[in-house]
Parts: sequence; C-alpha cells; structure tokens
Amino acid sequence: MRFKSQRSNQDLPEVNLVPMMDVLMVVLTFFIIVSMTLTGQQIANVQIPQTDGAGIKKSNEDKPALAIGLTTNNEIILEDKPIDATQLATAMQEFLTKNPEGVVLLKADRTLDYSRVVQLLKTMRDIGGDRVSLAIEQQQESVD
Repeated sequence: MRFKSQRSNQDLPEVNLVPMMDVLMVVLTFFIIVSMTLTGQQIANVQIPQTDGAGIKKSNEDKPALAIGLTTNNEIILEDKPIDATQLATAMQEFLTKNPEGVVLLKADRTLDYSRVVQLLKTMRDIGGDRVSLAIEQQQESVD
C-alpha cells in the first residue's frame, strides 16, 4: 500500500525579493535627491553673489541656519514672506535663543546696491553679533 507523500516543493509559493529591492532603491534615491534640494533654503527672486571659492571658511555648514532674503525691491524675506525690520529682529532673537549654535544668513540679490546690503547686515549684526553671515554661492567651473 502506497501512501501519498507530503506536498512537493513545487507547490510552495516562492517570494522573489529582487523586484521589491529595486523599488526600495528607487524610493530611497528619490528621497535622498529631494532632501538634498530642500536643504539649500532657497529664497524666491534672490540671486546671491558668486565667488570662485578662494578664502571661504566653511565652518557654518553643519550649524542650523536662519535664511533671510533681500530682494531687488529691497524687501526683507523670511520663509517666502515679506517682513519689516521689527519682525526681522523678533524672528532673529527667537531663532538665536532656540539655537545657541545657530547662524543667520543674509541672502541678498547680487544686483542690489551694496550700501543697502551693508545697512541690513549692520542691523542684523546688532541683533545677532558674530553669528550673522552674508551668503555667497561658489561659481561652477566651466569646461572648455
């Protein structure tokens, strides 16, 4: 008398992990790219000055930063909203109190008259001291 053997291995479902790993890698890549583009704290309608990178001290990159913009219309921008000098002072004081290691970056449009930029930097320095910086962007090297 023959007994039926237990199920054969062919009847068991197989899990194929390769497609799932491919999907996870694509999603991970997407989030990495998005997070890298969002960390720059872009300010609308402001093109900051460029430099070749000589003599730039990069010690503030790992510190929390509050980005303040100055547009060509002499508007002070914080979080994509125009503010006045008293709102700027309040926002800076709150940020610097919450972030003792934080810095405040002024992203002024490169077409502005520099006297206006210096005037705002002095106002910001009076509030934030040596934790205020002027943001510049490094020029991209052109390939000839």
